[in-house]
Amino acid sequence: MSTIDALSLERLAVGELADASLTIHAGEVHCLSGPSGSGKSRLLRAVADLEPHGGQVWLGDIAQSSLPAHAWRAKVMLVPAESQWWAERVGEHMPRPSDTDLEALGFTPEVLDWQVARLSSGEKQRLALLRAISREPAALLLDEPTANLDDATTRRIETWLSQRIRERGWPVIWVAHNPDQIARVAQRHWRIAGSELIEVAAWM
Repeated sequence: MSTIDALSLERLAVGELADASLTIHAGEVHCLSGPSGSGKSRLLRAVADLEPHGGQVWLGDIAQSSLPAHAWRAKVMLVPAESQWWAERVGEHMPRPSDTDLEALGFTPEVLDWQVARLSSGEKQRLALLRAISREPAALLLDEPTANLDDATTRRIETWLSQRIRERGWPVIWVAHNPDQIARVAQRHWRIAGSELIEVAAWM
């Protein structure tokens, strides 16, 4: 497996947010929180090269601006809060996942033959995560990846995702609101406050 590099934001500016700088090392999860409308999703979209912004984003020594947008997004992959599905059946959207991953997410292999139209919002959310990791990115951007899930399923997804992040060494920005979830999954926690990105002190 190739070495995964750190993901770095260098004086990133998007919307009201200005001069946001941070580095997420391989295998680290940095959670991002803030009030509704503060720009969390816009920040992720800027990192994914889906939103015009100032500053620079780096994956190791590769600058975002040096790659075509589609090539960057294949490496630095965004899983949005509302996933998009373009084909009729689930299996048409991804390489064949392992039975282990399907089971961890609460599915059997038959889900690959399901019509997308029959999926609930929670099922779409779990399968969008599976679709993203099946494409072997170099970094992940997760916009509230458990927002539509109950507590038990949320904990299951946290465990599965955290294990995969450690195994693959992905740097991850994870938008989250629940302090307990942040404490479980994150190495560092950042909060958008007005025009600033502020690190939240470690919890006890």
